[in-house]
Amino acid sequence: MRLTPYAIAGALILATVSSVGHGQRADADIDPRSTALAVQAEGHLAAGRLEAANDALETALAVDPRNRGALVLLARTASRGGLPGKAIRFYREALLIEPNDTIALSGQGEALVQKGAVVKARENLARIRTLCVAACPEAVRLAAVIERGPPAVVQSAAVAPKVMN
Repeated sequence: MRLTPYAIAGALILATVSSVGHGQRADADIDPRSTALAVQAEGHLAAGRLEAANDALETALAVDPRNRGALVLLARTASRGGLPGKAIRFYREALLIEPNDTIALSGQGEALVQKGAVVKARENLARIRTLCVAACPEAVRLAAVIERGPPAVVQSAAVAPKVMN
Protein backbone atom coordinates (compact mmCIF):
# COMPACT_ATOMS: atom_id res chain seq x y z
CA MET A 1 0.00 0.00 0.00
CA ARG A 2 2.80 2.41 0.85
CA LEU A 3 4.71 1.60 -2.37
CA THR A 4 1.77 1.98 -4.78
CA PRO A 5 2.22 5.73 -5.48
CA TYR A 6 5.94 5.18 -6.11
CA ALA A 7 5.25 2.26 -8.44
CA ILE A 8 2.69 4.29 -10.42
CA ALA A 9 5.05 7.27 -10.66
CA GLY A 10 7.90 5.01 -11.77
CA ALA A 11 5.73 3.37 -14.42
CA LEU A 12 4.64 6.77 -15.78
CA ILE A 13 8.23 8.00 -15.94
CA LEU A 14 9.35 4.84 -17.69
CA ALA A 15 6.51 5.05 -20.22
CA THR A 16 7.22 8.72 -20.91
CA VAL A 17 10.99 8.32 -21.32
CA SER A 18 10.75 5.25 -23.53
CA SER A 19 8.29 6.91 -25.93
CA VAL A 20 10.30 10.08 -26.53
CA GLY A 21 12.84 9.99 -29.35
CA HIS A 22 15.61 12.35 -28.36
CA GLY A 23 17.49 13.74 -31.33
CA GLN A 24 15.66 11.79 -34.01
CA ARG A 25 14.95 13.46 -37.33
CA ALA A 26 11.70 13.16 -39.23
CA ASP A 27 11.64 10.54 -41.97
CA ALA A 28 11.33 13.22 -44.64
CA ASP A 29 14.59 14.92 -43.57
CA ILE A 30 17.35 13.42 -45.67
CA ASP A 31 20.93 14.45 -44.96
CA PRO A 32 21.94 17.07 -47.58
CA ARG A 33 25.30 15.35 -48.09
CA SER A 34 23.47 12.16 -49.06
CA THR A 35 21.27 14.08 -51.49
CA ALA A 36 24.32 15.76 -53.06
CA LEU A 37 26.01 12.38 -53.54
CA ALA A 38 22.84 11.01 -55.16
CA VAL A 39 22.78 13.93 -57.60
CA GLN A 40 26.45 13.31 -58.39
CA ALA A 41 25.68 9.62 -58.97
CA GLU A 42 22.84 10.53 -61.30
CA GLY A 43 25.36 12.39 -63.46
CA HIS A 44 27.64 9.36 -63.49
CA LEU A 45 24.71 7.13 -64.43
CA ALA A 46 23.69 9.44 -67.29
CA ALA A 47 27.28 9.35 -68.58
CA GLY A 48 27.32 5.54 -68.42
CA ARG A 49 29.87 5.32 -65.61
CA LEU A 50 28.07 2.60 -63.65
CA GLU A 51 30.87 1.85 -61.20
CA ALA A 52 31.31 5.52 -60.25
CA ALA A 53 27.54 5.88 -59.87
CA ASN A 54 27.41 2.76 -57.71
CA ASP A 55 30.22 4.04 -55.47
CA ALA A 56 28.58 7.45 -55.00
CA LEU A 57 25.21 5.87 -54.22
CA GLU A 58 26.66 3.46 -51.68
CA THR A 59 28.35 6.42 -50.00
CA ALA A 60 25.06 8.35 -50.06
CA LEU A 61 23.34 5.44 -48.33
CA ALA A 62 26.13 5.20 -45.78
CA VAL A 63 25.57 8.86 -44.95
CA ASP A 64 21.77 8.44 -44.74
CA PRO A 65 20.23 4.96 -45.17
CA ARG A 66 16.74 6.46 -45.48
CA ASN A 67 17.55 8.14 -48.82
CA ARG A 68 14.91 6.45 -50.97
CA GLY A 69 16.03 8.30 -54.10
CA ALA A 70 19.52 6.84 -53.73
CA LEU A 71 18.04 3.36 -53.36
CA VAL A 72 16.01 3.81 -56.54
CA LEU A 73 19.08 5.05 -58.42
CA LEU A 74 21.13 2.16 -57.06
CA ALA A 75 18.46 -0.24 -58.30
CA ARG A 76 18.48 1.43 -61.72
CA THR A 77 22.28 1.13 -61.81
CA ALA A 78 22.08 -2.58 -60.96
CA SER A 79 19.44 -3.11 -63.63
CA ARG A 80 21.57 -1.36 -66.25
CA GLY A 81 24.50 -3.52 -65.19
CA GLY A 82 22.49 -6.66 -65.95
CA LEU A 83 21.72 -7.51 -62.31
CA PRO A 84 17.90 -7.61 -62.11
CA GLY A 85 17.88 -9.61 -58.86
CA LYS A 86 19.96 -6.97 -57.11
CA ALA A 87 17.75 -4.25 -58.60
CA ILE A 88 14.63 -5.96 -57.25
CA ARG A 89 16.18 -6.03 -53.77
CA PHE A 90 17.04 -2.30 -53.85
CA TYR A 91 13.55 -1.43 -55.12
CA ARG A 92 12.09 -3.52 -52.28
CA GLU A 93 14.17 -1.55 -49.77
CA ALA A 94 12.91 1.72 -51.27
CA LEU A 95 9.33 0.43 -51.05
CA LEU A 96 9.85 -0.38 -47.37
CA ILE A 97 10.50 3.32 -46.81
CA GLU A 98 7.56 4.47 -48.98
CA PRO A 99 5.21 1.68 -50.11
CA ASN A 100 3.29 3.95 -52.49
CA ASP A 101 6.30 5.08 -54.55
CA THR A 102 5.11 4.56 -58.14
CA ILE A 103 8.61 5.06 -59.55
CA ALA A 104 9.99 2.26 -57.36
CA LEU A 105 7.01 0.02 -58.14
CA SER A 106 7.49 0.58 -61.86
CA GLY A 107 11.24 -0.01 -61.71
CA GLN A 108 10.74 -3.15 -59.67
CA GLY A 109 8.17 -4.35 -62.20
CA GLU A 110 10.63 -3.79 -65.06
CA ALA A 111 13.33 -5.70 -63.18
CA LEU A 112 10.85 -8.50 -62.49
CA VAL A 113 10.07 -8.77 -66.21
CA GLN A 114 13.80 -8.79 -66.94
CA LYS A 115 14.10 -11.67 -64.48
CA GLY A 116 11.10 -13.48 -66.06
CA ALA A 117 8.53 -12.90 -63.28
CA VAL A 118 5.80 -11.35 -65.43
CA VAL A 119 2.97 -12.26 -63.04
CA LYS A 120 4.59 -10.32 -60.19
CA ALA A 121 5.22 -7.40 -62.56
CA ARG A 122 1.50 -7.37 -63.41
CA GLU A 123 0.76 -7.13 -59.68
CA ASN A 124 2.99 -4.04 -59.51
CA LEU A 125 1.17 -2.58 -62.54
CA ALA A 126 -2.21 -3.13 -60.87
CA ARG A 127 -0.93 -1.42 -57.72
CA ILE A 128 0.38 1.55 -59.70
CA ARG A 129 -2.97 1.90 -61.44
CA THR A 130 -4.79 1.97 -58.10
CA LEU A 131 -2.39 4.62 -56.76
CA CYS A 132 -2.65 6.92 -59.78
CA VAL A 133 -5.80 8.95 -60.24
CA ALA A 134 -5.02 9.77 -63.86
CA ALA A 135 -2.78 7.96 -66.31
CA CYS A 136 0.75 7.67 -64.89
CA PRO A 137 3.84 7.54 -67.09
CA GLU A 138 5.13 4.78 -64.80
CA ALA A 139 2.06 2.63 -65.53
CA VAL A 140 2.37 3.22 -69.27
CA ARG A 141 6.08 2.35 -69.27
CA LEU A 142 5.60 -0.80 -67.16
CA ALA A 143 2.68 -1.94 -69.32
CA ALA A 144 4.88 -1.60 -72.41
CA VAL A 145 7.68 -3.61 -70.77
CA ILE A 146 5.23 -6.33 -69.73
CA GLU A 147 3.80 -6.42 -73.26
CA ARG A 148 7.30 -6.95 -74.72
CA GLY A 149 7.89 -9.74 -72.23
CA PRO A 150 11.10 -11.05 -70.69
CA PRO A 151 14.37 -11.09 -72.64
CA ALA A 152 14.93 -13.94 -75.08
CA VAL A 153 17.54 -15.55 -72.83
CA VAL A 154 15.06 -15.89 -69.99
CA GLN A 155 12.30 -17.11 -72.34
CA SER A 156 14.50 -19.78 -73.94
CA ALA A 157 15.70 -20.98 -70.53
CA ALA A 158 12.09 -21.34 -69.39
CA VAL A 159 11.05 -23.28 -72.53
CA ALA A 160 14.17 -25.38 -73.09
CA PRO A 161 13.80 -29.02 -72.04
CA LYS A 162 16.11 -30.30 -69.37
CA VAL A 163 18.79 -32.69 -70.59
CA MET A 164 19.60 -35.60 -68.30
CA ASN A 165 22.91 -37.40 -68.45
